[in-house]
Amino acid sequence: MAKFILGIVFAIVLLALIAIGTATLGFIPTRANVEPSESEAHFAMGALDSSVERHAPHLNNPVPVTDDNLIEGLKIYTMNCALCHGGIDRQASQLEHSLYPPPPNLLTDPDTDPEWHIFYVVKNGIRYTGMPAWDKSFADDDIWKVTAFLSRVDKLPPAVQDYWKKAAGGAAPVAEPPTEKSKKEKPEKEKPEKKDHHPHP
Repeated sequence: MAKFILGIVFAIVLLALIAIGTATLGFIPTRANVEPSESEAHFAMGALDSSVERHAPHLNNPVPVTDDNLIEGLKIYTMNCALCHGGIDRQASQLEHSLYPPPPNLLTDPDTDPEWHIFYVVKNGIRYTGMPAWDKSFADDDIWKVTAFLSRVDKLPPAVQDYWKKAAGGAAPVAEPPTEKSKKEKPEKEKPEKKDHHPHP
């Protein structure tokens, strides 16, 4: 039994040394203008979701979901997020193929994560990507407003859709179904059991 355990420990240490050696010897590509492999994208998205699930407080949005607050969220998105994640004219992002990993288009392929997940990512950013932390630029209430907007892109109330239509000079926003590529890049997670996270604001 002792030899079996030592064999497992040796195998783990050996794999770790191989991984470290592969990285330090420069075998891992670092170019930002190439599409990641399916396995790399799957691993990266899984690691990100697991990290946010572990570290993010499961908060409820304290900002009322009113037309005015959703419009404020749309404005914040347009001024600060559209360059990477797609503008309200529904055109592709200017940096879609220039960042690694590629930023998702949050208007044509809306985020389906819960609001506490979106808020945590927007506020704290994502290390080793082009996603900055916005906590030094915006108050929490403003981050919650853009969070509310992003989580309701495909089900906005009529007044907000009218504002979007006038601002974009085009058709009313109707989200497109997720593409096969986006489904592969972000695998479906098992739904955790519902837990009572009260008290929260």
